[in-house]
Amino acid sequence: MVAAVPAWAWRVAVLLAALVGAVVIVGLARPGGRWGRALRRRFVMGVPWGTLAVVGVVLGVYLFLQGGWESWYRPLVIPFRAWSYLYPLGMLTAGFAHTGTNHLIGNLLGTLAFGTLAEYAWGHFPTERGTATFSSLRTNPFARAGAFLLGSLAVGVFTAAFSLGPVVGFSGVVFAYAGFALVRYPLGTLVVVLAGGFVDLVYRALQSPTLVVRAQPRFSTPWWADVAIQGHAVGLFVGVVLATLLVRRRGVRPNPAHLFLAALLFAADRGLWAVYTFLGGSRFELFRAGGVALLLLLAGLVAAAPTASTRTLLGRIDLRSHEAAVGLVLAVLVALSVVAVPYNLFAPTGGGDGLEDATGVEVRDYTVYYAEGVTNRLVSVVDVPGINTSVRTSGVIVVSEERGIWWTAYGRSEIAFAGERRVRLGGVGWRESVVVNRTGWTVVGGPATYTVSLRRAGEAPKPAWTADPSTAEPTIQGRNVTVYPIEEGFGLRVTRGNVTLGRAVVPAVNATVEAGGLTFTNREGDLFAVANGTRVRVAARETYGPEG
Repeated sequence: MVAAVPAWAWRVAVLLAALVGAVVIVGLARPGGRWGRALRRRFVMGVPWGTLAVVGVVLGVYLFLQGGWESWYRPLVIPFRAWSYLYPLGMLTAGFAHTGTNHLIGNLLGTLAFGTLAEYAWGHFPTERGTATFSSLRTNPFARAGAFLLGSLAVGVFTAAFSLGPVVGFSGVVFAYAGFALVRYPLGTLVVVLAGGFVDLVYRALQSPTLVVRAQPRFSTPWWADVAIQGHAVGLFVGVVLATLLVRRRGVRPNPAHLFLAALLFAADRGLWAVYTFLGGSRFELFRAGGVALLLLLAGLVAAAPTASTRTLLGRIDLRSHEAAVGLVLAVLVALSVVAVPYNLFAPTGGGDGLEDATGVEVRDYTVYYAEGVTNRLVSVVDVPGINTSVRTSGVIVVSEERGIWWTAYGRSEIAFAGERRVRLGGVGWRESVVVNRTGWTVVGGPATYTVSLRRAGEAPKPAWTADPSTAEPTIQGRNVTVYPIEEGFGLRVTRGNVTLGRAVVPAVNATVEAGGLTFTNREGDLFAVANGTRVRVAARETYGPEG
């Protein structure tokens, strides 16, 4: 049977198929060393050393700074986000840190693909006629490879500093590479986009040769709500501006039609049209039509900047077409960047409305809370005229006055779905976790009632939130049943009108208890009320989805 084939055999099959394909292509193309010579004309020894060095830096941040060496799938993220200009550590590291392996691998593959093409456009050797290699620092191939590395690091810091919100990830630089490559090799960049998708497929095939999936519920937000669209756009325009300056200096004019098409398809493929806003809670609003319109304008700007002619546009002020085009691209870059400055200049302070009386768990300079219906201090840190920034949030909230952090690590809906989550805290050289746990009952015809506790490693759970009692809709012999949290777990109250007839603790599984003339039975988590042979289900123990 196919299912009996071991994973290693599937991996060998993929590698052998790749080898056969490579042999066939080389045999048909008969490059005769042309490919190697083309690479060596642009790279020292035909190797993109700058791109490989960038990959090493990003991987090093994940392994050693974020602790990925010890916890490959669960790196430390919170202290390395770009919280504000008042927190330099986050601003310097956010552009190189990642939230997990998929995030990391995706950006590393993008770096190898687009970074190599961008470095090829830059080149390790001077292109001007009559210029000798090693005649100056500018013509030194090793210095030029080093300049590519330093430029990449600078763009990483820039995109973090001028991105909206506490971003994390190297994707801003990947988009800068793509913008740079688009200007010089528009059609080649589209080929890289398609090739990158195939490389990602091969990686996943080698990682998981076979996959058996069972349908199950999952908690997820829209994919576009997890993407830093503004930060990606900043990176793309940085790359376009730098490449425009380069091609105009070298006297190279890309094909404008190719460039427009490539920019449009690339931006559409990478979701730059997905402009959205956060409405609070777990709600987001996507402006799809407006995003598509912006996409078309973006492609036009990208195509015009490096290809516009030098003819005079406005004679009065001696403004030429190419100057206007480049100026527009620079203006868009400045506008995209400036919008993030007010948010990054200020850091939230204090617990905020609703957290003053909340119970929290302290870990050094962090405090972890669970609260519902509190003001989201991250959103409301800056008042924007015409925009409602007084957004409420519910869930696990991480606060650090020292680092300027106010963060809803997990929303109420996600905690309700999973039942348990682990908040990873720390800094350079240390890490610690706080476990969040929810237990509750779903009451028939009424809202769920539940408790949430927080637990630091080595300590007992600390109650953090107690929901209101919930009354079941069915009545049994004129009696109402209410489930409510108590110190021992959950209690039952039987009432008729405004009179309490009895109380009891919710029985353990397969146990019974009597209260107010009713007998309650817990059948594998389903709570039934029984009276005179009539049995009615009044509540069920909450069940939770898999750990995400």
